[in-house]
Amino acid sequence: MTSTAATMKGTLLTGVLIILSSVCAMAADAGNALWNKANQLFQQKQYDSALACYEQVAATHPGIAEVYYNLGNTYYRLNQVAPAILNYERALHINPDHKEARENLILTQNRISNHIQVVPEIFFIEWWHNLTKASAANIWAILSLITFVTIVLIMLVSRTRKTGVTIVPPQLMVILVLVWICILTLAYFSAGNVSNSNKAVVMQHDAPLMNADLKGKPVSLIPEGTTIKTGSTRGEYIEAVLPDGHKGWIQLNLINKI
Repeated sequence: MTSTAATMKGTLLTGVLIILSSVCAMAADAGNALWNKANQLFQQKQYDSALACYEQVAATHPGIAEVYYNLGNTYYRLNQVAPAILNYERALHINPDHKEARENLILTQNRISNHIQVVPEIFFIEWWHNLTKASAANIWAILSLITFVTIVLIMLVSRTRKTGVTIVPPQLMVILVLVWICILTLAYFSAGNVSNSNKAVVMQHDAPLMNADLKGKPVSLIPEGTTIKTGSTRGEYIEAVLPDGHKGWIQLNLINKI
């Protein structure tokens, strides 16, 4: 009786796995079909229809840079500057080395009236951002694992050796541990940048930038399509840093997070 029940349970589990595999395969096929349809519509210059298909693909496959790149191209063809910039930025957030997305982003930003020029970052801040960019997360994670395994192996081998015989000097072990901690720190911040972005794009023409007390006249008007850095929130407002370094507060409903 127990054997029969176990067999039935195993058969049921196998059936469930087969059904789940079939559903996943069907979903993948449907996604590929929609992607191909969107590309075909884009080539036929049916941009509105292509946009609807790309948006559906992005909703079901949010981690693919090429999807947002094509979305950016479609919005650009429809003369919608802010959404085009938003999607190029999203593509670059996923893959900072996407050359075409970066080139098209610069091209689209040149269409912004009263475009705010970016102030270059201090060299060590730029250096830190390059080290902890999202695309480096896997590299740092692998290096961290290799370093950790190396330390463990050295410690295990040292235990099997005779007393007084050292494979690696203690000073070198300390250096290895410090290197591992540094790599682990870089992996941690890079992994955080994969899922989180503190950047957003202004989606409304001449969006008002308010001062800290949120009263009086706007400090300035931000052009549509401007990429800003965001901070803490206060009610319906969020702290914003403009490309030129100026700070203020902007309404949440006037921006889209990258």
